[in-house]
Amino acid sequence: MTEEPGTTPGPARERERPPARNVLKLSMRWISLRLRLMLVFALVALAAAVSASAIAYWLNRDAVLTRTQDAALDDFHKSLQDNTGSLPQNPTCQELQAAADRMAATSQKYEVLLISTAGRTDCAAPSDRDLFTLKVVPESLQAAVNRERRVDDSNRYAYHLYWQRITLGGKPYLVGGAKVIGGGPTGYLLKSLENERADLNSLAWSLGIATALALIGSALLAQAAASTVLRPVQRLGEAARRLGEGKLDTRLQVSGTDELADLSRTFNRTAESLQKRVEELSAREASSRRFVADMSHELRTPLTAITAVTEVLEDEADNLDPMIAPAVQLVVSETRRLNDLVENLMEVTRFDAGTARLVLDDVDVADQVTACIDARAWLDAVELDAERGIVARLDPRRLDVILANLIGNALKHGGSPVRVSVRLVGDSLRIDVRDHGPGIPEDVLPHVFDRFYKASASRPRSEGSGLGLSIALENAHIHGGEIMAANSPDGGAVFTLTLPRDVSELTDGERDRTKGSGE
Repeated sequence: MTEEPGTTPGPARERERPPARNVLKLSMRWISLRLRLMLVFALVALAAAVSASAIAYWLNRDAVLTRTQDAALDDFHKSLQDNTGSLPQNPTCQELQAAADRMAATSQKYEVLLISTAGRTDCAAPSDRDLFTLKVVPESLQAAVNRERRVDDSNRYAYHLYWQRITLGGKPYLVGGAKVIGGGPTGYLLKSLENERADLNSLAWSLGIATALALIGSALLAQAAASTVLRPVQRLGEAARRLGEGKLDTRLQVSGTDELADLSRTFNRTAESLQKRVEELSAREASSRRFVADMSHELRTPLTAITAVTEVLEDEADNLDPMIAPAVQLVVSETRRLNDLVENLMEVTRFDAGTARLVLDDVDVADQVTACIDARAWLDAVELDAERGIVARLDPRRLDVILANLIGNALKHGGSPVRVSVRLVGDSLRIDVRDHGPGIPEDVLPHVFDRFYKASASRPRSEGSGLGLSIALENAHIHGGEIMAANSPDGGAVFTLTLPRDVSELTDGERDRTKGSGE
């Protein structure tokens, strides 16, 4: 007899499809670089450990089961020949039972079932009637064992040894069977694989523990690698933040020749170049501010004399020759305009130099707006919507400058009537100045507060300096407020001034910072 490995037939089972799941996709942009590195290390280590463990398990499983079943089948094959060769042609059941008991007494510890067909009487002799009966043997294995093959050059025997692994009561078993050639009995063995399953379970636990240890080791390795890689990156980020805060002397300490060291050297070169460039620009800007301030200051003395002369000429305008009067009036108006320009330039230089300061007082906003309008003779052209009793603590002179520029700009470019409304919004003061003109073109809106900017496409050419709205915005900023320009849906432009109702905290904080820097 020769032996051939068999396959393990089993009932076809329909696998249940797992229910669909909603997969939560976590965007990598919300995960820190350190966590991403650790996650990648862990995934790679887990994949490697699981793959190695699975391969090791299946190789060991195959080796253990193959070794066990080969030893049992070889012993069964030899024992079947030795114990049935001396039996008569038609052995009795007692003889078969004795042979089965002798075969089961080997060191391989398997049960034996011998079956003989004598005439019409079947006889089955099991070594353990409670465990091993013919019903235990799968029908497919019985059919294979009893199937006679044609003997030829490629097949020397009519019957062969077959085996199959089965499960009884939740425990694994090896079932094998062969038919003795020449009309002898048919023998089956049943060997328990419980010990082998226990060994494989222990191996699986060991491989699982090894996988967990590998995962922990990879996490520690990832932590160390992340610290090594991210520490220079963190220093670079901190240096970049300091550089962004204006500390242009920030430099990185460079060591090594790797990519991060090259990046640090590049950062240092960039910071040095930026520092030189900023110093150059700062020097030019300071020089420009000094020039404007000095020029404005030097112009004030001759302008004072010229203004005095023009006032005398204006008083005598009725007595001048009609041919000369227009020229005198032009000189007077241009002198006033030049005087306003010089004053505005000096105010701008104070803002640029950071020397502008607030002189606070408790102001009734409605009275302040009325005084501003009355002082400039705009009562007939301006409508005021303001409740009495709205008191704010701010700089009245700078508020007057803001209102004069906004209302004057509305009258000059938008036309009357100009409506000024005062409201309280929480702890903030809101003043809207609206005209009834054509509005501000969309391409002009982003530039209305730029210095020396004048729109000429849809508005008449201004006789001002182009600094009024810019100075108004600077005065709003020094109060901690803002001015917004927009077009009303009903037509006309709307300038919205928003100021804190009490600017004391702002000035106190500024005073503390100035004191701290002085110390």
